[in-house]
Amino acid sequence: MSINIQELIDAGVYPDADAAMREALRVLWQERPAVRIEVAVHQYVTEPISVARAAAIAGVSFDRMKEILTDRGVALRIGPETVDEARLELDTIRKMRA
Repeated sequence: MSINIQELIDAGVYPDADAAMREALRVLWQERPAVRIEVAVHQYVTEPISVARAAAIAGVSFDRMKEILTDRGVALRIGPETVDEARLELDTIRKMRA
Protein backbone atom coordinates (compact mmCIF):
# COMPACT_ATOMS: atom_id res chain seq x y z
CA MET A 1 0.00 0.00 0.00
CA SER A 2 1.29 3.41 -0.92
CA ILE A 3 -0.05 6.73 0.22
CA ASN A 4 1.43 10.16 -0.03
CA ILE A 5 1.26 13.14 2.27
CA GLN A 6 -1.02 15.10 -0.03
CA GLU A 7 -3.64 12.36 0.18
CA LEU A 8 -3.56 12.61 3.97
CA ILE A 9 -4.02 16.37 3.76
CA ASP A 10 -6.83 16.07 1.18
CA ALA A 11 -8.61 13.54 3.42
CA GLY A 12 -8.44 15.98 6.33
CA VAL A 13 -6.21 13.73 8.42
CA TYR A 14 -3.54 16.45 8.71
CA PRO A 15 -3.79 20.18 8.08
CA ASP A 16 -0.48 20.37 6.21
CA ALA A 17 2.68 18.47 5.27
CA ASP A 18 4.59 19.69 8.32
CA ALA A 19 1.98 18.25 10.68
CA ALA A 20 2.04 14.93 8.83
CA MET A 21 5.84 14.75 8.96
CA ARG A 22 5.95 15.64 12.67
CA GLU A 23 3.48 12.86 13.43
CA ALA A 24 5.35 10.36 11.26
CA LEU A 25 8.64 11.17 12.98
CA ARG A 26 7.04 10.99 16.43
CA VAL A 27 5.64 7.53 15.71
CA LEU A 28 8.94 6.39 14.19
CA TRP A 29 10.79 7.61 17.29
CA GLN A 30 8.39 5.80 19.64
CA GLU A 31 7.98 2.56 17.73
CA ARG A 32 11.54 1.94 16.53
CA PRO A 33 14.06 1.78 19.40
CA ALA A 34 16.84 1.05 16.91
CA VAL A 35 16.30 4.50 15.40
CA ARG A 36 16.80 6.15 18.79
CA ILE A 37 19.99 4.15 19.33
CA GLU A 38 21.36 5.08 15.89
CA VAL A 39 20.68 8.76 16.55
CA ALA A 40 22.27 8.56 20.00
CA VAL A 41 25.41 6.88 18.64
CA HIS A 42 25.64 9.39 15.80
CA GLN A 43 25.30 12.33 18.19
CA TYR A 44 27.83 10.85 20.62
CA VAL A 45 30.35 10.49 17.78
CA THR A 46 29.70 13.86 16.14
CA GLU A 47 28.78 16.11 19.07
CA PRO A 48 30.24 16.69 22.53
CA ILE A 49 27.51 14.84 24.44
CA SER A 50 28.08 12.53 27.37
CA VAL A 51 27.36 8.83 27.61
CA ALA A 52 24.51 9.71 29.98
CA ARG A 53 22.98 12.08 27.42
CA ALA A 54 23.36 9.48 24.66
CA ALA A 55 21.67 6.92 26.92
CA ALA A 56 18.77 9.30 27.53
CA ILE A 57 18.36 9.87 23.77
CA ALA A 58 18.51 6.13 23.08
CA GLY A 59 16.17 5.27 25.93
CA VAL A 60 18.61 2.79 27.46
CA SER A 61 20.57 2.62 30.70
CA PHE A 62 23.98 4.23 31.10
CA ASP A 63 25.67 0.81 31.23
CA ARG A 64 23.80 -0.43 28.15
CA MET A 65 24.83 2.71 26.23
CA LYS A 66 28.46 2.09 27.14
CA GLU A 67 28.09 -1.47 25.80
CA ILE A 68 26.50 -0.26 22.56
CA LEU A 69 29.24 2.30 21.97
CA THR A 70 32.00 -0.17 22.82
CA ASP A 71 30.49 -2.85 20.57
CA ARG A 72 30.56 -0.35 17.71
CA GLY A 73 34.18 0.55 18.33
CA VAL A 74 33.42 4.04 19.61
CA ALA A 75 35.93 5.36 22.13
CA LEU A 76 34.21 6.33 25.37
CA ARG A 77 34.59 9.80 26.82
CA ILE A 78 34.00 8.98 30.45
CA GLY A 79 33.83 11.82 32.90
CA PRO A 80 32.93 15.43 32.34
CA GLU A 81 35.54 17.81 31.01
CA THR A 82 33.96 20.95 32.45
CA VAL A 83 31.81 21.89 35.44
CA ASP A 84 28.92 22.71 33.10
CA GLU A 85 29.21 19.28 31.47
CA ALA A 86 29.20 17.65 34.94
CA ARG A 87 26.04 19.54 35.86
CA LEU A 88 24.34 18.55 32.61
CA GLU A 89 25.31 14.91 33.15
CA LEU A 90 23.99 14.98 36.71
CA ASP A 91 20.71 16.56 35.55
CA THR A 92 20.33 13.90 32.86
CA ILE A 93 20.90 11.08 35.34
CA ARG A 94 18.40 12.60 37.77
CA LYS A 95 15.78 12.85 35.01
CA MET A 96 16.37 9.23 34.00
CA ARG A 97 15.81 8.08 37.57
CA ALA A 98 12.64 10.14 38.04
